[in-house]
Amino acid sequence: MTLGVEDRMAITELIGLHGHLVDDGELDRLEELFTPDVVYDATDLGHGALHGPAAVRDAARAMGEHGAVGHHVTNIILTEVSGDQVRARSKGIGTRADGTCGSVTYEDLIVRGAKGWRISRRKVAVRRRPSDRDQPSA
Repeated sequence: MTLGVEDRMAITELIGLHGHLVDDGELDRLEELFTPDVVYDATDLGHGALHGPAAVRDAARAMGEHGAVGHHVTNIILTEVSGDQVRARSKGIGTRADGTCGSVTYEDLIVRGAKGWRISRRKVAVRRRPSDRDQPSA
């Protein structure tokens, strides 16, 4: 089955909704993004693998002032796995309160269920300059 335009639009909006909910502090709406059994690999952010929307919500709240105040997603690439599963790769730019920015790559497995498309697996990979890759993380 070929992924249709409507599904592609719905998935792209799902990925974009993440930044809006987090930036607006609407963390109680994460079930609109994630499956109940989501695995959110935030190892690069210092949180390890988070299981379920509540764990993702708790980690976001724990970041407090250290988290980004603006989450922006771009360069979304969708690859169909099956009629009900899509892999998505996208770039994220986070703007911190002090004006500095960071970049991540999101690797998602997105599934279609009774409530529509939801992210069931997400790996957040922090992007570093090639010269920084040889340096130990702080």
